[in-house]
Amino acid sequence: MKKRFTIFLVFLAAVTTICLLSAFEFRKMWNDPLIKPGTGVTEIKMLSDWFSKIKDTAFDTPVYVLKGSEEGGKFLLLGGTHANEPTGAVAAITLIENLSVDSGTLYIIPWANHSAVTHTDPMEGAPQFYSIDVADGTRRVFRFGSRKTNSIHQWPDPTIYNHPMGGQLGGSETLNLNRSYPGRIDGTPTEQLAYAILQLINKEKIDIACDMHESSPEYPVNDAIVFHQDAGELAITAQMMMEMEDIIIRLEESPINLRGLSHREWGDSSDTLAVLLEVANPSQGRMRGKTDEALVVTGKDKFYVRAAERGQLFAPYDESGYSIDLRAARHISTVSALIESWNMLYEDKMILLEDMPSYDEILEKGLGFYL
Repeated sequence: MKKRFTIFLVFLAAVTTICLLSAFEFRKMWNDPLIKPGTGVTEIKMLSDWFSKIKDTAFDTPVYVLKGSEEGGKFLLLGGTHANEPTGAVAAITLIENLSVDSGTLYIIPWANHSAVTHTDPMEGAPQFYSIDVADGTRRVFRFGSRKTNSIHQWPDPTIYNHPMGGQLGGSETLNLNRSYPGRIDGTPTEQLAYAILQLINKEKIDIACDMHESSPEYPVNDAIVFHQDAGELAITAQMMMEMEDIIIRLEESPINLRGLSHREWGDSSDTLAVLLEVANPSQGRMRGKTDEALVVTGKDKFYVRAAERGQLFAPYDESGYSIDLRAARHISTVSALIESWNMLYEDKMILLEDMPSYDEILEKGLGFYL
């Protein structure tokens, strides 16, 4: 009897230790990674400053404001709409930590759906974190989240999501920020988040709003600018500028009946020029192998090499992979081209920046040089 009791105590101690360690690891998902605002950041606000109903909730999120000494255009940049598409967030953080603004104002939100970075997608085997080597020899650790809102913050899902702008979606799409625009003031928490972002756009009279995403290499809309019809001239001019620098990028016009997405609803519900950026990322795709930190950072996957050889992909791919450096370089260079295009088209409201890393500089020095 005494032996059995001892075994039970040892078993109980082991279970308790495992639970405590698991709780510690889980809790780390709730801690925001450090951001080191550069000298160009003039103010750090919260999204709830534009819509108080999300204050003190998991959906409130920091908004970094970089305001120049001269008046000019206003640009809103979102990363982290889908927190399992990490390059948008790390590109946003890179700009927060490096940019200065002479004219105009930038509003940068690195984690648009803050709830989505507190968990990972079930059954995907995704890492909780990824890290990038930086210039001082250390590593910056960032969170790898989910495509959707954490269910502990919004539950249950309906069987069918009746979108406020018409049409129906699968019930779980109520957790997807990029299906929830223009949002509802008394809607689900995710719809309220969407409403808050649109409030920022309208109250601040944002001229350009850009939503940074990643997609699987087999997805047809890839390495692309998706643009609302009102932003057509801006997007075409940006594409021309990028291709002059030998950066190939597609243009995709926003379908009029594709409701709920940022590039559609921002443009329909405000005066902003709305665009969404897509860049290929093997960790997003269904052909991938092991979904680990190395895949997220290097973008190297032998199964995608084989798919490329069979002509099944819509992005160039070989053994060198599609690294986070390359993906961030594409996003940042596209943002730069959009701003240059704006300055050509609207000389009376220019956005003038300093210390914007170029495509070639990021590829040469690595993203960690700027973090």
